[in-house]
Amino acid sequence: MKVNKRIFLFLSVIAVSVVCFPQQVIQNVISREKTSLNGKWKYIVDPYETGYYNYRQQPRDEENYFDPDAIFNNAKATDKTQKVEYDFDLSPTMNIPGDWNSQDDKLFYYEGTVWFKKSFDYAKSEPGNRVYVNFGAVNYRADVYLNGKKLGFHEGGFTPFGFEITKILKPKDNFLIVKVDNKRRRDAVPTVNADWWNYGGITRDVDIIETPASFVIDYLIQLKKDSGNVISGYIRLDGISVSGKTVTLSIPEMGFSRNLVTDEKGYAGFEFVINKITYWSPENPKLYNLVIKNDKETINDRIGFRMISVKGHDILLNGQPVFLKGISIHEENPLRGGRAYCIEDARMLLTWAKELGCNFVRLAHYPHNEYMLRLADEMGIMVWEENPVYWSIMFENETTYNLAEKQLSEMMSRDKNRSSVIIWSMANETPLSNARIKFINKLISYTRLTDNTRIVSAAMEISGVEGKEGVLTVNDPLVESVDIISFNEYIGWYSGLPDACKETTWEIKQDKPVIISEFGGDALYGMHGDTLTRWSEEYQENLYKKNLDMLGKIPQLRGMSPWILADFRSPRRLLPGIQDGWNRKGLISEKGYKKKAFYILQKYYKTK
Repeated sequence: MKVNKRIFLFLSVIAVSVVCFPQQVIQNVISREKTSLNGKWKYIVDPYETGYYNYRQQPRDEENYFDPDAIFNNAKATDKTQKVEYDFDLSPTMNIPGDWNSQDDKLFYYEGTVWFKKSFDYAKSEPGNRVYVNFGAVNYRADVYLNGKKLGFHEGGFTPFGFEITKILKPKDNFLIVKVDNKRRRDAVPTVNADWWNYGGITRDVDIIETPASFVIDYLIQLKKDSGNVISGYIRLDGISVSGKTVTLSIPEMGFSRNLVTDEKGYAGFEFVINKITYWSPENPKLYNLVIKNDKETINDRIGFRMISVKGHDILLNGQPVFLKGISIHEENPLRGGRAYCIEDARMLLTWAKELGCNFVRLAHYPHNEYMLRLADEMGIMVWEENPVYWSIMFENETTYNLAEKQLSEMMSRDKNRSSVIIWSMANETPLSNARIKFINKLISYTRLTDNTRIVSAAMEISGVEGKEGVLTVNDPLVESVDIISFNEYIGWYSGLPDACKETTWEIKQDKPVIISEFGGDALYGMHGDTLTRWSEEYQENLYKKNLDMLGKIPQLRGMSPWILADFRSPRRLLPGIQDGWNRKGLISEKGYKKKAFYILQKYYKTK
């Protein structure tokens, strides 16, 4: 046993010396005191990655000497004889957060490496405090350097990460450099094939966070599973001295306050009974002010309490059946034609959903920015969050699985305190195989172990019933693993014409609720014709009518999230004069105009 421990310690030291991973993300970055690094950043486009690899294709950040050709060193020629082949000071600027595709015409289709640099001064408020840099998201891989020293890297384009910079930070003339690479890879998550724009860049907020030497890094507070009045969770401190510390948890409106004492790992679990709770719901999205306080810091949050479960065919919210009147949404501002990244973008998208009559949104096909979840809390909109396990990823590849689980973990960690989040989705339209079943079932097991209070699902595909013409089902082993049977169907668009809905019936034998996670068809706003004219608003309008009639006959139907709220960019959509690089299945155009099908779905939701 001693030998094994020594071997493990030795291997751990090697791993730490070679690879730098982000620290655990600090919970509730939005509400903490912070210094924003948003704004103008210098950038250098590096398609051959000359600033990262030497001519032997060896990473320059693994060299043991100062390399002026390494762009992360931000080298400057000090006399006329020196050769430095880049200069951030002479380079253009770009708005951060933001994608490069919509900000520089030359980079519209670009997939590769771009270097970003931000210079800043920083003076700590207390000498013993710690300082972190936090990224809301970078797509897809980020290698991060401060003052020429590598902090680490992060892979995954839609989840937050950060690094402690206390020992590297200077009062003056800091330079933060990020190598961003959005090249698609076969073994990545998502993989090379997808139906949305591969926006590259630092696409969400960048912040400097200053904390005490020991601070609250993480917390969870929610209703205990199957309980309407037991609030449970934990608070965890990070630092050198975290044992035996007193942390006060208060919910002033409930008249509740309790002192908690941390264990040797800085962890303080709790469970207490509150007999008078106003539950969060779409009709009354009640949020309570939460205060966590110790001798050095005070953290505020707004938390809703609600119960979500399934029973037979029903989805139960706070013990009562609910129909999920939803719509799918991409993280894109169609009016700008770029990645959505700010609270104004989130408010526009969710306001459109509310106008449609939605009490539910499916955030596809990856974790969206945190503003969406916090606004959904405030606006009373239930949320399906999705891991970017999309189409034909490498299910047999262990590295791919680890990337999928890591992104799932980061999504769940960030949003575990959001009452609006009711469904964790594992995947979308993945092909049947033994490797795929094992892969997704492993994700489901991880999810249930991490959070047993929410519903688990995945957007599956449909198939015919053998020997029964016109009868469709979901013949996928995952139906036994998920809580809700969710599937995508495109009758009238990819399969036949809308009248095919009249001849279609459904055979779903499982005693579980059904959600139609996608249906729809394309229409170019302002193009008109009869109901058989493809791309016309009338075709899409008729398709919605026929699908809603057909789907309403499924006994277990308890919700839907048609595809999609607004037109969005996709390089797969090539038809000139109609698509022009846009997926036209939106109910709202890229100019913000509502198509005729918008009002069909709006009318339907008024009856539910």
